[in-house]
Amino acid sequence: MQFSSFPFSITDFSAIEPEIKNGTTGFAEWRTFYRDAVRVRKVIYSPGYLADHWCSKGHIIYCIEGSMETELGDGTKHLLSKGLIYTVGDNSDVHRTYSDEGCVLLIVD
Repeated sequence: MQFSSFPFSITDFSAIEPEIKNGTTGFAEWRTFYRDAVRVRKVIYSPGYLADHWCSKGHIIYCIEGSMETELGDGTKHLLSKGLIYTVGDNSDVHRTYSDEGCVLLIVD
């Protein structure tokens, strides 16, 4: 990852207008900003959220609160809970997310 020489800044996610993304069940609330081509999001999954698609994009995901389960294309499932990070590269392992209890995430991609 390469950043240009943009100045130091602090971002208040509460000042960013949320986008609501419906899942197969539940919804995700995204608050997004960009630095160069890097997207940074605070994402809240509602209880019972199931992504409506399989994703091949790479992510770094930090779980701030709650937990989520990520299913990979090979059928394996992985639990991400508070304080843990997962990483996956672009076009590496296709994945989709489910959160039984809901969760709050910081996602960089």
